[in-house]
Amino acid sequence: MPSRIPSYPGSILVERAQLKLEEAGTGIESARAATQAMLHASRLGIDSHGFHLTSAYCRMIHSGQVKPRPEMKVTRTGPATAMIDAGHGLGHHPSYTAIEIVCEMAKEAGIGAAGVFGSSHNGAAGTYALAGAEAGFIALSSTNASSAVTLHGSKAPFHGTNPIAAAAPVPNSRPWLLDMATSSVPLNRVFLFRTLGKELPPNVAAAKAGAPTTDPSAADMLLPLGGADFGFKGAGLAGLVTVLCAALTGGTPDCHMARMSGAKTSAYRNAGHFFLAIDPARFAGATEFAQTMITYLAALREVPAKEGAAVLAPGDREWAVAGERDATGIPIDPETAAFLGL
Repeated sequence: MPSRIPSYPGSILVERAQLKLEEAGTGIESARAATQAMLHASRLGIDSHGFHLTSAYCRMIHSGQVKPRPEMKVTRTGPATAMIDAGHGLGHHPSYTAIEIVCEMAKEAGIGAAGVFGSSHNGAAGTYALAGAEAGFIALSSTNASSAVTLHGSKAPFHGTNPIAAAAPVPNSRPWLLDMATSSVPLNRVFLFRTLGKELPPNVAAAKAGAPTTDPSAADMLLPLGGADFGFKGAGLAGLVTVLCAALTGGTPDCHMARMSGAKTSAYRNAGHFFLAIDPARFAGATEFAQTMITYLAALREVPAKEGAAVLAPGDREWAVAGERDATGIPIDPETAAFLGL
């Protein structure tokens, strides 16, 4: 984000965002989980999924699309599997619950998997993968979303942005962390760029009928990861997420899910999420895994960089941004600042 945008301490943003959600009727547990997830995203520089979303969540609650005080139900379906009914509330609380459960199952059985259905937006997928890695497990997190991304060669949206996140513990270091949309960019980045009056990069979005555009106000859909030439790769990954998060959990497929944008509908979204945790001790062993991670990442970071570039492992950029923002504050766009009363 541009340096001219004012920055604020994370503690103040958490306080203001939680207050807004509670004023909208959100239960305390759900509000706390949402603000915790937004803080994760904003600290790590994923501004499209940070405090920028507070107003959208409040609109969804006011419209009736999201229940402010849902009844969440957890069902263990086997020694290493579970299902969670989110009760059509915000997706953050059931997602934090799911990653805790899969880690517990992985500790018992070596691996644990859980599906969440009846949910809505749950923020940055990496929030939950990171929580699993911090608990000592390899963790995966994904969610499907409403149609916003074209298929390769298509002129209409079909898949959601359908992110995939994975994290792994690293001894005496922050976890290895991958958090990526299967679209060219996250949809919320388009909304954020509209607010900031910034142009989009080329080859990431299209206007109606599929014509490429860099104008965020004209963008009607996103291109899949890989863009116009190699978008079949992103479309394939988005389909995998739909299989895991909709078909496997009982969630609504992307193409039939109510859109979050604007939240002018009271239709429940029934988004699905999928979580997986693996205990390294049950495979090559905890010591072998730890040493290999150290060796692998050291070798990766020693690869020569091109002039003006840097070689980074997944998560390196995010941890650097978090360090800066912990020291100087989190930049907040004008619309969000006004909504939070800053």
